[in-house]
Amino acid sequence: MRTTGPVIGRFLTELRGGRIVGVRTAEGKVLVPPLEYDPASGEAVTEEFVEVGPAGTVTAWAWVAEPRDSHPLDRPFAWATIKLDGADTALVHAVDAGNAKALRIGSRVWPVWRSERTGHITDISYFAPEVTKIVSPVRAEYRLQVGGSLLTFLEGVERGVFLGGRCPSCEKVYVPYRVFCPACGGPIADQLELPDTGTITTYAINNLPDPRAPEVPFVSAYILLDGADIPMIALVGGVPAHEVRQGMRVRAEWVPEGERTKSMANVRWFAPTGEPDVEL
Repeated sequence: MRTTGPVIGRFLTELRGGRIVGVRTAEGKVLVPPLEYDPASGEAVTEEFVEVGPAGTVTAWAWVAEPRDSHPLDRPFAWATIKLDGADTALVHAVDAGNAKALRIGSRVWPVWRSERTGHITDISYFAPEVTKIVSPVRAEYRLQVGGSLLTFLEGVERGVFLGGRCPSCEKVYVPYRVFCPACGGPIADQLELPDTGTITTYAINNLPDPRAPEVPFVSAYILLDGADIPMIALVGGVPAHEVRQGMRVRAEWVPEGERTKSMANVRWFAPTGEPDVEL
């Protein structure tokens, strides 16, 4: 049997009470774990004990992928040097980080105490990383309500027409309709009904299923409606994907009038018209 002495004995007694203390040196530094002598100067420490932590910062660590029977945890963990808040030195203890990628120098950790404590360093079962995020199943449902210029455009689509707007300053025609010109910022008051024919300016072949698509692979394309200065995106159908090309002339395929709503779903897709291609 070996006695602990007044310094280490105080440290272990505080652990039994669920507290961590250090001892102050003559130079004012706080040693944790406490020592009877200042390792820097060799002088005896003061009789002033200082409560530190309980949280601290990891200053170095080593991952243990295969714990041994004598280790404090039966799962992968890290041995780490931890500088507790208020301390000037670090102590060594186990950190249960879950995986090595969850730990780094500078990680904040907190002690996890045993329910029954006896006055031993193992009264701290291990340290655990500070909680910075939670994982919780959450479902949010949104109902979007259109307004302004987009509502005007969709009301036109419900009638089977595409509405655009001509800027009085730069004279560009924008589809969908908008109330301000994105180029010069001027107000747009004039509405134009544009034809449902246009030209493919660029496209992408998609190989993942989409409930809106006629088949897989399918094509999504930017289509410049006749009379417009900006293309709109839509599906292309009625033609094998590998035959779609830039400059192809297409026309909108509408759902029956009785099935239409204020939605772009009124346009199934654009299909080739058979006209000669346009040179872009």
